[in-house]
Amino acid sequence: MVLPNLRNDLVIFSLVFFILFCALNFQLTVSSYYMEEAHALLRWKTSLQNHNNESPLSSWTLNNVIKTGPCAWVGIHCNHGGRVNSINLTSIGLKGTLHDFSFSSFPHLAYLDLWSNQLFGNIPPQIGNISKLKYLDLSSNSFSGVIPPQIGHLSYLKTLHLFKNQLSGSIPLEIGKLSSLNNLALYSNYLEDVIPHSLGNLTNLATLYLHNNSLSGSIPGGIGNLKSLSDMNLSINKLSGSIPCSLGNLTNLATLYLYNNSLSGSIPSEIGNLKFLLDLKLTYNKLSGSVPQSLGNLSNLAMLYLSSNSLFGSIPSELGNLKSLSNLDLANNKLSGSIPHSLCNLTNLVTLYIHNNSLSGLILSEIGNLKFLSSISLSYNELSGSIPHSLGNLSNLAILYLYSNSLFGSIPSELGNLKSLFILELGNNKLSGLVPHFLGNLTNLVFLCITINSLSGSIPYEIGNLKSLSYIDLGFNKLSSSIPDSLSNLTNLAFLSFYDNSLSGAIPKEYRNLVKLTKLFLGKNQFQGPIPNLRNLTSLVRIQLNRNYLTGNISESFYIYPNLTFIDLSDNNFYGEISSDWGRCPKLTALDFSINNITSNIPPEIGYSSQLKVLDISSNHIVGEIPIELGKLSFLIKLILAENQLSGQLSPKLGLLVQLEYLDLSSNRLSNSIPESLGSLVQLHYLNLSNNQFSQEIPIKLEELIHLSELDLSHNFLGRAIPSQICIMQSLENLNLSHNSLSGVIPRCFEEMHGLQRIDISYNELRGPIPNSTAFRDAPIKALQGNKGLCGDFKGLPSCKALKSNKKTSRKIWIVVLFPLLGIVALLISLIGLFFKFQRMKNKSQTQQSSPRNTLGLLSVLTFEGKIMYEEIIRATNDFDDKQCIGKGGQGSVYKAELASGEIVAVKKFHSPLPGEMTFQQEFLNEVKALTEIRHRNIVKFYGFCSHARHSFIVYEYLEMGSLAMILSNDAAANDLEWTQRMNVIKGIADALSYMHNDCFPPIVHRDISSKNVLLDFENEAHVSDFGIAKFLKPDSSNWTELAGTYGYIAPELAYTMKVTEKCDVYSFGVLALEVIKGKHPGDFISSISSSSLNLNIALDEMLDPRLPTPLHNVKKKLISFMEVAISCLYESPESRPTMQKVSQLLKI
Repeated sequence: MVLPNLRNDLVIFSLVFFILFCALNFQLTVSSYYMEEAHALLRWKTSLQNHNNESPLSSWTLNNVIKTGPCAWVGIHCNHGGRVNSINLTSIGLKGTLHDFSFSSFPHLAYLDLWSNQLFGNIPPQIGNISKLKYLDLSSNSFSGVIPPQIGHLSYLKTLHLFKNQLSGSIPLEIGKLSSLNNLALYSNYLEDVIPHSLGNLTNLATLYLHNNSLSGSIPGGIGNLKSLSDMNLSINKLSGSIPCSLGNLTNLATLYLYNNSLSGSIPSEIGNLKFLLDLKLTYNKLSGSVPQSLGNLSNLAMLYLSSNSLFGSIPSELGNLKSLSNLDLANNKLSGSIPHSLCNLTNLVTLYIHNNSLSGLILSEIGNLKFLSSISLSYNELSGSIPHSLGNLSNLAILYLYSNSLFGSIPSELGNLKSLFILELGNNKLSGLVPHFLGNLTNLVFLCITINSLSGSIPYEIGNLKSLSYIDLGFNKLSSSIPDSLSNLTNLAFLSFYDNSLSGAIPKEYRNLVKLTKLFLGKNQFQGPIPNLRNLTSLVRIQLNRNYLTGNISESFYIYPNLTFIDLSDNNFYGEISSDWGRCPKLTALDFSINNITSNIPPEIGYSSQLKVLDISSNHIVGEIPIELGKLSFLIKLILAENQLSGQLSPKLGLLVQLEYLDLSSNRLSNSIPESLGSLVQLHYLNLSNNQFSQEIPIKLEELIHLSELDLSHNFLGRAIPSQICIMQSLENLNLSHNSLSGVIPRCFEEMHGLQRIDISYNELRGPIPNSTAFRDAPIKALQGNKGLCGDFKGLPSCKALKSNKKTSRKIWIVVLFPLLGIVALLISLIGLFFKFQRMKNKSQTQQSSPRNTLGLLSVLTFEGKIMYEEIIRATNDFDDKQCIGKGGQGSVYKAELASGEIVAVKKFHSPLPGEMTFQQEFLNEVKALTEIRHRNIVKFYGFCSHARHSFIVYEYLEMGSLAMILSNDAAANDLEWTQRMNVIKGIADALSYMHNDCFPPIVHRDISSKNVLLDFENEAHVSDFGIAKFLKPDSSNWTELAGTYGYIAPELAYTMKVTEKCDVYSFGVLALEVIKGKHPGDFISSISSSSLNLNIALDEMLDPRLPTPLHNVKKKLISFMEVAISCLYESPESRPTMQKVSQLLKI
């Protein structure tokens, strides 16, 4: 019995030993796995840049690793067998790569999540060795390089997140092998190339996010096989082609985002099959066609965004079936028709954006029933009618955009109920009435824009209650009165515009407290007085105060503005000096101080405004030289210094302004030669150096100005020949070289300048034939006259053949005539000597009865294209026969005379004076003196005079069309003088008077500006005539006079002061300007202009000449501007009237 027991003990012992051995062997095996995985993790930790003691992986050590392995470490999880199956190290700031991560050491790894760290480098291809991996997230790191194709080996993978990295290259085809994949997110990388068709194999895919890459090509039709897909986002790529109809098979789809691509074609009607669709965004593509009616089947749709495409047709009424819709965006398309009433069924609607289309009709009043609406944008359409009062019911409304439609009527008072409103945009419509005071109730309002309407009245005081307001634009309306002081309470204001209204009074001095103001637009109003001190408003970016009546010292109201880019103070009455501080505004790009009373030099510091592109200080009293520092303004595009008193010579440094396109230095006192460096201004389109004192020749270097379209060098002292190199300037359209001393022949190469349209070479010393080109053929005779040797087949010029023949004949008879002529001359000298001796004896007895004013000789020789004797005029007028008379006036009669040369002139014969009458002598002398000293294109040209006991007359330019009075009194002629020509007539008269008042010394006052004293040439260009009662103003004289002029044009102050000033002509001009618009003398209208309620639109309708068609909108706008200027000339107080220089400038704007 012992033996069997022993045997049993041995069996038991052996079994126990075996179990102990297996357990020990298992423990050793498990320990070896622990150690292998732990060492692999520690090696990777060591490779990281932040692996020190402060590392988020500080718990990763070998302590107790034999007992628990790495399973107790941060982010590490193991299975029941103690093997690592999950690594979750999200958002703990890891820095480094995966190059030392041993993927093969983790055969049981199913979950790897390294989201939101600072890992970089490539994704190692060894990642494909983790065969049991189901979840891989490497997103929100800085991984670069390509996606390794080995990822396709992870056959168990359900989630692949690689978004928000720097991955590039294409999406590997191998991803299509991941048949278990549910979620694929590769968005926000730099992936390119096409979307692989193999993605169509991922039939278990629920989410597909490929947006924000550079993927191109078309959307694969195979994606329509992904029946489990619920969310797809392919937006912000470069996809093209059409939207595949197969997407209509994705019946589980809840979100479909394809926006910001280049998709074209129409929206497939099959999209209407997606019954579970919640969000559809197709914006910013090139889709065309109509909005499919089938979209009305998407009963669960909450967001529909189709904006920024090329969709056309009407908005389908079926969209009214989308009862769950909260956001509808159809903006920026080509939709037409009216807004369908069915949209008013969308009771859950929060935002409605249908702006920038071609929608017409009315704004539906039922929209006021959509109580959840917070944003409405209907801007940039063709909607008409009034703003519905029902909009006042939308208590949640925060944004209302109705900009740029054709809405009319007043702003409904119900809008005052919208207490949540913070943006109200009603600009560019046809709204009228007052700016409603209830706007002051909208205390949350931040943005208020009602610009470009016809609102009238004053700005409500209540606007000052809108303490949150940062933007207010009431510009381009008809607002009047003054600015309420309450607006100075708007301390958050950054943008303020009342531009182009009729506001008056002073700008409130409290505006200096609006320290957040960046943009201030108060131009084109009637503000008066000094401007507030704006030195504290250092945040200003743009300032526009132009075209007002503002005064004050320009150097005291402004300071240094570090962000200022634009300032326009033009057309005011500012005085003082230009401060050097403007050179310390580093971002300044445009500075316009033109048409003011600014004196002093141009400060050299302006040259430090390195960003300056526009500099205009024209029409001031600037003196001194142009500083060479302006040559540093390398970005300058436009430089206008015209109509000042600048002197000296031009610096060659101006040639450094290589970006310059427009240069006007006209009407100054610049002298010496024109610098050749101007030829370096190769971008120049316009160059005007006229009315200066430039001498020497025209620089040949100007040939390099190949883009120049207008060149004016007139009224200088330029000499020598016209350089043939000027013909290289093939872009030239207008060329004016008149009133110089140019000589020689006109270069024949002008015939090759096919773009040249207008030319003026008058009053030079040119000779020879006129080039056969369009510009010369179409030029009026006045553009060629004043040269002694020009010839050609042109009216008013001798034929070149005849001239040549005359020269040959004269040479042949020269010797024959010479000697007899010498004898005759000697005889004539003797006879003339005896004659004058007798005459002196005769005159001696008459001297005591003669006026001391009679300083003219008995027979003054008339100079016109040679010596034309008194008898020539008598012959040409047939001894002043009434048949030759073309007009009669108070001083004399005007006759048409054709001289032997073929030239036609006008001869004004003064009435014979009564014995002892001195008035005639003064009138004659006045006109001779005035015409002798005047030289302007809008003043009749003076050819000569003759004072004779029998006849005294003046010879001047003959103008074919006659007087303005004669034309306006003739229906047929008045009809031919259309609106644009009438405005040109008004501008021409203004230019002439501006010249007389400002460019003549002493200034000349015409005193009889009327329609009978304005003549028109064949091109309907105005020429002022009849200077018989003109007065030369003397600065040291009182300038008192007797009442003179034409009734109906005389300034009222002359009736009681008898003092002549330039403002007398200004008044007469205002009457005449209105007469040109009305077609007859304005009469009683003048007395009505003092009314403050005068509406220029209505007044213009009454003033327009009924014989002409109603002017187009843009022409009517100009006529209103002309009428506004004319009315300002008729102010009762002479001091309130503008100068003619300012009038001339205003009419050119």
